[in-house]
Amino acid sequence: MQLTQGIHRAVLVHPERIALACGDRSFTWRQFKSRVAALAGAMRIRGVETGDRVAMLAANSDRYVEFYFATLWAGGVILPVNTRWSAQEVRACFDDAEPKLIFADESNWNLAHTLGTERGLTPAAIAVADWEALIAESMPMPDACRSGEDLAALFYTGGTTGRAKGVMLCHRNFFANSMMHIANLGLGEPDAVHLHVSPMFHVAGGARLFSVTMAGATHAVLPNFDPDAFLAAIERHKVTVTVVVPTVLNRLVNHDSLDRYDLSSLRLLSYGASPMPEALLQRAMSRLPGIEFLQSYGMTELSPVATMLLPRYHVFDGPDAGFTRSAGQPVYNADVVIMDARDNPLPAHVVGEVCVRGPMVMQGYWRAPEQTAAVVRDGFMHTGDAGYLDDRGFLFLVDRVKDMIITGGENVYSVEVENVLYQHPAINECAVIGIPSEAWGESVHAVVTFKSGLSATAAEIVEFAKARLSHFKAPKSVSFHDGELPKSGAGKILKSDLKKPFWSGEQRGIH
Repeated sequence: MQLTQGIHRAVLVHPERIALACGDRSFTWRQFKSRVAALAGAMRIRGVETGDRVAMLAANSDRYVEFYFATLWAGGVILPVNTRWSAQEVRACFDDAEPKLIFADESNWNLAHTLGTERGLTPAAIAVADWEALIAESMPMPDACRSGEDLAALFYTGGTTGRAKGVMLCHRNFFANSMMHIANLGLGEPDAVHLHVSPMFHVAGGARLFSVTMAGATHAVLPNFDPDAFLAAIERHKVTVTVVVPTVLNRLVNHDSLDRYDLSSLRLLSYGASPMPEALLQRAMSRLPGIEFLQSYGMTELSPVATMLLPRYHVFDGPDAGFTRSAGQPVYNADVVIMDARDNPLPAHVVGEVCVRGPMVMQGYWRAPEQTAAVVRDGFMHTGDAGYLDDRGFLFLVDRVKDMIITGGENVYSVEVENVLYQHPAINECAVIGIPSEAWGESVHAVVTFKSGLSATAAEIVEFAKARLSHFKAPKSVSFHDGELPKSGAGKILKSDLKKPFWSGEQRGIH
């Protein structure tokens, strides 16, 4: 259960196969191993010892991939930092994790230098001006060969609603996740190429680096998502599999130039991180015929996947139909149980909290044993998601527990309402939230954006929903948002930001 083992195997099995491609740069597995060993040597010279944290503050690139594996090769702990955080949030992360070395790209150099200097780091330990020179001038070091329960990475999560917590994920956690992904994503195929566009500071993007490397497949990297760049990369690198979030998929299927690119190599499109509206999934499958779809559900604390909806269930008729609104079934090594507020298991079709046990569950929150004990009980990670299991073990998510709206004593799950609103021909994005109501405690409110050239009135949207939902579930009010809805670094819509104007000054505060 050693995360660098895939490098050694790839060099043995196919040393001249392309390991990593980004823009005009590409490296074989033999070259990749040499570069990782040299970069690890540079880290060791700069004081990185076993268990020390090494931070990266940068956009995606091939260098980010090298950073991941060089840190492990040197015996360190990967500390990816969210580039969308404020300086104060990055400072809080550094104060908590205490990195020994900080890498940054050009756009984040000044912040890295300022915060590194505050921490008393030497100039040599703060960022790198010339990555290629650093590798060329450094002596390669042997692989530290850390594995098993050794800490591999700290991923910080939860910073949008409070102080971010460092999620401790070990080699065993990622190894379990990778074995499952290799089998389900086709990464073991001789032509497998994975396109990375999800931010590598997020575990959904970061964990895929381990899966691809352990399979000895090819990494293709984009710095960020742009529809044309994304589609061009699939064509250029003959990408076979990639992963996106629903908000990105929405931009793809509405992109005018989608049909101009050769996507014939793409066999599988994986998605996750937030609920997929069924209307969007149907549009995507229609516009991308011949490509299989796979959904993953999980969270950072689960390294990150607990359930999968496999391609065979992405159908709308026949014996395997009826599951596209589910998050799939548990992966091979996961126990998924629905529990009530007293941690009692609930029967099928009864809504409760989704709880997961298995080798994917985090070691805990960094330096926060009380917070760890609050969510990991009897080996089960309490996810904070509300859902139920059916008779065949398919997981149906109804909402985040904190996002459930209680209006007039009735529970309204925002995901259900959003699924209906996404069927409206004019709506591009939407988020359903609870806002204060003297009469009902909370009322259902929708925030929407429109597709280019289309629009609708609030009354029309409300009537559209009422025709398809129980009236208490339909939005009582609608507001319109210019541009995209606010999103986290992982591409999730930030409902907490949308709630703030409504709950400011309210005694109950923001849910």
